[in-house]
Amino acid sequence: MRNRSRTLAALATAGALTLTLTACSSDDDGGSAETPADGDWSGETLTVMHFEGQDSAMGIAWDRAIEIFEEETGATVDLQLTAFEDLRTSAEQLFDSGDAPDVAEYNKGNATAGQLAAIGVLENLDAAYEEYGWGDMLADSVATTAQYNEDGIMGSGSYYGVPNYGEFTFLYYNEDMFTEHGVEVPTSIEEVEAAAQTFADAGVTPFAESVQEYPLGQLWYQLALSQADRDFVNAYQLYTEPVDWQGAEISYATETIAEWVDNGFISSEVTGMTAEDAGLEFINGEVPMFYSGSWWYGRFLTEVSDFEMGITNWPSTELTPGSGGNMWVVPVESEQPELARVFIDITMRPEIQALLGDSGGLPVAADPADITDEDAQALIELFNEVNERDGLSFYPDWPTPNFYGDLNGVLQGLVNGDFTAEEAQAELESYYEDHVADIRD
Repeated sequence: MRNRSRTLAALATAGALTLTLTACSSDDDGGSAETPADGDWSGETLTVMHFEGQDSAMGIAWDRAIEIFEEETGATVDLQLTAFEDLRTSAEQLFDSGDAPDVAEYNKGNATAGQLAAIGVLENLDAAYEEYGWGDMLADSVATTAQYNEDGIMGSGSYYGVPNYGEFTFLYYNEDMFTEHGVEVPTSIEEVEAAAQTFADAGVTPFAESVQEYPLGQLWYQLALSQADRDFVNAYQLYTEPVDWQGAEISYATETIAEWVDNGFISSEVTGMTAEDAGLEFINGEVPMFYSGSWWYGRFLTEVSDFEMGITNWPSTELTPGSGGNMWVVPVESEQPELARVFIDITMRPEIQALLGDSGGLPVAADPADITDEDAQALIELFNEVNERDGLSFYPDWPTPNFYGDLNGVLQGLVNGDFTAEEAQAELESYYEDHVADIRD
């Protein structure tokens, strides 16, 4: 794939999960200021917080949305940029304080948005969904992550956020390194391992990875999903049945990660590496493969300049980590909840959604005809493959508020040799069950 432009695909037609979602009626969902009769909000300030890079697809799209918002309302935007990890750890306190932004990008899932919705830190957006028609713009797979019940479990209840892009994980590969070493694009897990062995034998570490942050955890989950079915996903994510932590799915994933470290497919140095470190290894042409998310796509198209980049879905699986993307939320302490809803609606306009796609994101409400670049179409095809098999299966850290750190910590121990695979699974089971046992009962 030639790195000519930063483009992506429309997600509006992508139906994925079979969950039936119904929006519950609600009381007024906030609002401290009356809408001016002439729509002129001059003198007002809207505080917007997000964690996207300036040159990322979302950063580009949100900047344009801010311009339109200021032009149309007369209000001023106070843009506050933060880091994903910083907001993940501080949101509960920040959103319930006098320093809360008026609207913020926030992570979806039971452990994040669901938890904050359950404790009343996020505004209920049911009335806004009805007013602006956002629900009609979202595929079921995307809307799943916007609704939470009274226990903070996704998939039913009221709306507490607005996803405006999608995401999923797949394999990025360096076509030049594949050609140099006589490696074909893998179409089975056996071919993945054969390719990795070829690179390892040549003294090249096959996979860019990080266990300090999310990449290795998502690879671990993909390996488990390759042995799983939808019942496993529902049990793990929605607590429908007990999860067998020594069963075939999780055992295969954990044992495979341990084997790949032993075989040199994954460096033991990943315990000290961030996701950014892993991404830069791939960008710089130091490793041939990187299993990660569509959020890297636009950046890679821009920054990979010394080799041809390819993308392919992980083979030998029906299920894939992915969901609607992060979403806009309105904190309960927002001083401008109505303006926040106006801004959110602007980000859902076809113009902004198309810009998101043309810049390397996965928009949820773009007209596919507006996005025609070959790089965009490549990702469309990849994403459609996943949706056609109802493959989106969320992310491994969603089930509990602390499981992101728990999973990374246990995998660090596995990579370091502090845990056997069985011991690692027992540790994960204890973390998981401490939170979900009562919910499942």
